[in-house]
Amino acid sequence: MYRYSLFANHFARKTVRMPASSTTSQAAPAEGLKVNIDDSGAFKRQASSFRDTISDEPGAKFPPEKGRYHLYVSYGCPWAHRTLLVRALKGLEDVISLDSTHWFLDERGWQFKDQYKDSLYGVPYLKELYLKADPMYEGRVTVPVLWDKKTETIVNNESAEIIRILNTAFDKFIPNKASLNLYPQHLQVEIDSVNEWVYETVNNGVYKAGFATSQTAYDDAVYPLFQSLDRLEAMLSKSDYLVGNTLTEADIRLWTTIIRFDPVYHGHFKCNIKSIEKDYPNILKLARRIYQMPKVAETVDILYIKKGYYGSQVRVNPTGIYAAGNGPNLMQPKI
Repeated sequence: MYRYSLFANHFARKTVRMPASSTTSQAAPAEGLKVNIDDSGAFKRQASSFRDTISDEPGAKFPPEKGRYHLYVSYGCPWAHRTLLVRALKGLEDVISLDSTHWFLDERGWQFKDQYKDSLYGVPYLKELYLKADPMYEGRVTVPVLWDKKTETIVNNESAEIIRILNTAFDKFIPNKASLNLYPQHLQVEIDSVNEWVYETVNNGVYKAGFATSQTAYDDAVYPLFQSLDRLEAMLSKSDYLVGNTLTEADIRLWTTIIRFDPVYHGHFKCNIKSIEKDYPNILKLARRIYQMPKVAETVDILYIKKGYYGSQVRVNPTGIYAAGNGPNLMQPKI
């Protein structure tokens, strides 16, 4: 039986937002408050639609070129945050340009307003770019989006595939960062194995708990979630990283969920059996280790994240009031 632990926040920090110049679907639902719930009350994530890649192969539809591609993200979305993180770690800021949507998500989808502008076309909604890529498109409008400026279309909108594209496709433009390989061949089988159960029970598990509309659906999500967190804690008690004791995409994919856990998922999604700060010291150490890497903190805006969840998901939080706590201090102690 899990013991109950109250979430407590003892730290507040100023976060920095990056400037705008800067297997199963893995993208946030972007049709506002519409989420896919089955008859049992369980949340079901739908598949991404654009699945091309960027390659140096002769005749490739999308060859790597500096300045040709553009990344659309939301700083609040954990799936989009993966791509932000890899872009920063690989030093691709001058190779791939970037825009973020506004934090507020309504029934019309991801929008651009206030300081969050679409620098390419000036459209008010991300959906217009999906329709520009495919005028007959009727699917989900999600972030992240990897956009080709030259052909004016979407290359890929699946975060799991975009981070692998960013991992190697542009290495010739970043010789000082080309050695960083987040998906090395000798670890791929193990990385894929970890990714599979972490995605199902943790990355997507928090959403399945938070969006559940029946007690059974919630219970079926929340208990496996904490069983997996316990498993991850045990793994990280023996190693600094999840696979091969080296930073890989398995850590990246987990990290964007973990930094949102205490400030958002613990309360907003009712994932409150334990907290990262109080109950998972080794997971917290990994969160701090990655956060303290160069340029990573610049990808994190906790206030934006909280507003996005608490302010947009009114079915879960009808008042739109966001919680005060920011979660554990990731800058201290130094790792």
